[in-house]
Amino acid sequence: MSLKIARIDVYQVDLPYAGGIYHLSGGRTYTTFDATVVRITTEDGIEGWGESTPFGSTYIASHALGVRAGIAEIAPKLIGLDPRRVDRINDAMDSALVGHEHAKAAIDVACWDIFGKSVGLPVCELLGGRTSIKLPIISSIPVDSPEAMRQNVTRHRAVGYKGHSVKIAGEPVEDAARIAASLADKRPDEFFIVDANGGLSVEIALRMLRLLPDGLDFVLEAPCPTWRECISLRRRTNIPINMDELATEETSIVRLIADDGAEGIGLKISKAGGLTKGKRVRDIALAAGYSISVQETTGSDIAFAAIVHLGQTIPKRHLRCVLVSRDMVSLKTADGTSDIHDGCVTAPTTPGLGVAPRLNVLGDPVARY
Repeated sequence: MSLKIARIDVYQVDLPYAGGIYHLSGGRTYTTFDATVVRITTEDGIEGWGESTPFGSTYIASHALGVRAGIAEIAPKLIGLDPRRVDRINDAMDSALVGHEHAKAAIDVACWDIFGKSVGLPVCELLGGRTSIKLPIISSIPVDSPEAMRQNVTRHRAVGYKGHSVKIAGEPVEDAARIAASLADKRPDEFFIVDANGGLSVEIALRMLRLLPDGLDFVLEAPCPTWRECISLRRRTNIPINMDELATEETSIVRLIADDGAEGIGLKISKAGGLTKGKRVRDIALAAGYSISVQETTGSDIAFAAIVHLGQTIPKRHLRCVLVSRDMVSLKTADGTSDIHDGCVTAPTTPGLGVAPRLNVLGDPVARY
């Protein structure tokens, strides 16, 4: 059976941050996130859905207007192609637009949704097959006072979160206090990431780490803004390091391995360009023995569905956690079956992504191809 893309619809939705104001290092703040949702419809009427929601325009080199501008370049070139041939779809997108992986991600995920629906299988089965494990979820604790961050961790722990991503601001004394407070009540089965989001210099990072009490169990994520600084810091500390903002597509992961630059990565699907390239990043990281946290920059229920399906394919030894991006925002864009129980989630067994978008929330398309 041949399937062909007949139409691509693009939706824009503002996703308010559920906690009011989100604080990152360097004084960056966010109150809402601009989401782009894509619907691909085949000539046979099968619909596939995908989402790309950058974390503002000051997190990595992506922004919401760029997502939709990129789709405008790419989408016309995809009409008439078979969406199940995901590598060929990516070849066509790369030929139409160099880079701009965040613009390609929503289209790629929508193609996987169609692929799954066309063969009656969940996306995770097509990505290599589901594991039998339950996926531990991780919180996202924004920068605040030490005691407020400790209480925020406590609130997430109370509803079952096993992992916590604690943000820091780039101030050594204050950050050391934030880390110590956030980990003060750590349980043996919990996993902590201390995430600088590229906000530290090597000097600031070393000063901060020297101020910490002995015996704190955490991984330092994305400490510095440049590759050289991250590698320099790694050579001077025994704290495990995850790469995130600088770990994007396959070539950066290969370089990371060659430079022995980390113990693990934060695999954000839109950074990689979608599930097709995210799968490649996953496989390279697994071959290197890395730990993997499957996340997104942010996003609603549709983005979360893609996170869960990719996370469900990673062996227990290597999977640290998945990010519940939908809990970061206060607007629900779709219904699905990825419910959380006892701090864990599993991928749905329904075909495709397993989500049903709320068309009344998405509104009318802002573009159609």
